[in-house]
Amino acid sequence: MLEYLPEDIRQGLEVARARAQRRRSRLCVHVNDVVFPILKLWETGFAVDARRVPQLRGLVDIFDGPRHLSHCLIIASDTDGDEMQYEFKRATSITERPVRDYVDESAAPSGYLPRPS
Repeated sequence: MLEYLPEDIRQGLEVARARAQRRRSRLCVHVNDVVFPILKLWETGFAVDARRVPQLRGLVDIFDGPRHLSHCLIIASDTDGDEMQYEFKRATSITERPVRDYVDESAAPSGYLPRPS
C-alpha cells in the first residue's frame, strides 16, 4: 500500500515511525559519558539508529531508564537499513545485591504448608 503514496509522504511516514520508536524505548547505551537510544534489544545484541550514532566498539553499559542492566563488550555486526546492529562478545548482568563469596548457613524455610481449615 505504501508504494502508491508520493515519495515525500512516504519519507514523512518513515521519519514519524522512527521518532515514535525512539520515544517509546527507554533503553539506552552509555559509552563513556555519552548516551545513545537503543531501538531494539535481544539476547545476543542490540540495534541503534545508524544516522544518529557513531560507530561503537569496546565496553558499553546498557540501561533501562535509570536501571543499569548490563556491562557489555560489543562488536559491530550488520547494517539493516538505517539500523546498525551490534553483537555482544560478553554481557555481564548487573544485580541489585553484591555477589556472595560464602555459603549462607541460615536455615530458611524452603516452603510453607497451608493451614488446615
